[in-house]
Amino acid sequence: MTTPDHSDQGLTRGHDFGLPPDPVSQTKKVVPDRGKHVSRETGGPVGLTAQDAVADTALGRKLVEENKRRDKLKNVQLDRPESTRYITISNQKGGVGKTSTSVNLAVALAEQGQNVLVVDNDPQGNASTALGIPHGSDADSVYDILIDEVPVADVVKRSPESTNLWVLPATIDLAGAEIELVSVVAREQRLQRALAEYAAAREEAGLPRLDYVFIDCPPSLGLLTINAFVAATEVLIPIQCEYYALEGLSQLLNNIKMIQRHLNPGLTVSNILLTMYDGRTNLASQVADEVRQHFPDEVMETMIPRSVRISEAPSYQQSVITYDPSSTGALSYLEAAAELASRAPTS
Repeated sequence: MTTPDHSDQGLTRGHDFGLPPDPVSQTKKVVPDRGKHVSRETGGPVGLTAQDAVADTALGRKLVEENKRRDKLKNVQLDRPESTRYITISNQKGGVGKTSTSVNLAVALAEQGQNVLVVDNDPQGNASTALGIPHGSDADSVYDILIDEVPVADVVKRSPESTNLWVLPATIDLAGAEIELVSVVAREQRLQRALAEYAAAREEAGLPRLDYVFIDCPPSLGLLTINAFVAATEVLIPIQCEYYALEGLSQLLNNIKMIQRHLNPGLTVSNILLTMYDGRTNLASQVADEVRQHFPDEVMETMIPRSVRISEAPSYQQSVITYDPSSTGALSYLEAAAELASRAPTS
């Protein structure tokens, strides 16, 4: 029986298997083989430049596509709407991107020269945080406007995000407004009257007219949300591209129909924005297709992808537009703002 030879003499030294040569055992310099023995399946087209090779990858194709989208946005000029657009951003399901949408659309439009007001109608006050507005318990807020009828002009603050952006902050006191409004006369029209009086006060003071008013709602269908529906002329519904997001949509639409019938006949669902879209999953594509099938006129072409930058920005008291202008999330919200401006409802 022959014993296998385990000595170095039975091995051929210096052959490259795609790994760097062993510096200890090599007696002479060996030049690694970088592609001579690569198969046809893994080898790229001959004669490609480094730039072409990068563009031929999935990441490269994505970067090329994003650059084209940015170039297209450079040529977009947003016209001011004929009158102020009052847009409530609502969905009773939490975590679908209501506040992110309110904040980033507002900043994107303000950066284009539009005069924008954000009404933080959510007791959590996340929109106030994202726009750099202090909203401690001692600060005047939407609560004082709804309960004590404090003029909006005494509460509104300019956001450091843009010189064309103003904010009505929210404090935790707003959580108690749901109960306190129950016994108040004309409780559903409180916010509408306050905003109308503010618009008149701006005109009287010679200030420029507001172009957009975004009302960020809590994840509920209580009196705060009803006030937002009555104050608005449009509803923008963010829908997360997951199955659960569709379950409460019919209930939300029924409530909007009730508001139209009894309190605000001019209210319309003008836009549905698909958020947290992950193109790698079949579910996201299926949800997007289903929503577009049921609401072909309302669903916006722009979809907001899942983005770490969108989630990180509020922790720095910024929108994603200013936090990371080159990110995919910022690009998508800039596109959504341009599309929203172009989708002005016909009178």
